[in-house]
Amino acid sequence: MLMKIYISKYHKISKKNIEEILLNFNSLGQSFFAGKKHRRNHIKVVEQKGRKFNIKSFKQPNFINRYVYVFFRQSKAERSFKFAEKLIKKGIRTPKPIAFAEETNRAALTKSFYVSEHLDYDLTFRDLDLKVPAHEDILRAFSRFTFKLHENNIEFLDHSPGNTLIQINNGDYLFYLVDLNRMNFKPLNFNERMNNFARLSPDREIIKIMAEEYARLIGKSENEVFEKMWFYANSFFVNRAKSRKRKQKFKNLVGLK
Repeated sequence: MLMKIYISKYHKISKKNIEEILLNFNSLGQSFFAGKKHRRNHIKVVEQKGRKFNIKSFKQPNFINRYVYVFFRQSKAERSFKFAEKLIKKGIRTPKPIAFAEETNRAALTKSFYVSEHLDYDLTFRDLDLKVPAHEDILRAFSRFTFKLHENNIEFLDHSPGNTLIQINNGDYLFYLVDLNRMNFKPLNFNERMNNFARLSPDREIIKIMAEEYARLIGKSENEVFEKMWFYANSFFVNRAKSRKRKQKFKNLVGLK
């Protein structure tokens, strides 16, 4: 097996240190997120020499993608690293990228890791509740942040409730993108901008507030922005509910829980 490690030129951490952490990934640190039965990605917080790192271990690709990620396409780990660097250059916050690593065996990708600085945060979009004082202000600030993404030709394809970390700093709100491996960098038309809000919430009132704020920035009527934003959000959550219902029926049919 061969492990390739690439370290950011902006950080003075040795390749040997990173390699030791990755080789001992299962025994080091504290799990921050582990996908169900480890079929998905596994994230750990590891502390070394007074510094905390987030290490994301991506699930092993399917048989075909094990070769695709070696010969034809960048791995999720490499994309996460390079997209993080690109976001920072564009003035968009994300936990600072440290390194990415890929382990191959017989020209097939077997493991990949993305390493970033650990970021302490106060909440995510998922935690926003309009009954809580100041949360509407945060929601409006988040809408302005999303507008900034779009104006910088950034389409964050995983723009979902858990993928923006929010820090509250003396009344100022700082937004950090995570889970970065699916992004497009291109000018976005109006429909693409509105569709980018689809995964965030099925709550009509939340969509209404985001639409109000976004309309002010883009120079369109609140009604036009809301109707389009709500169309995409409602469609997404209705279709997701139907899909989950079909999957559950299939599991019941074959005797799975």
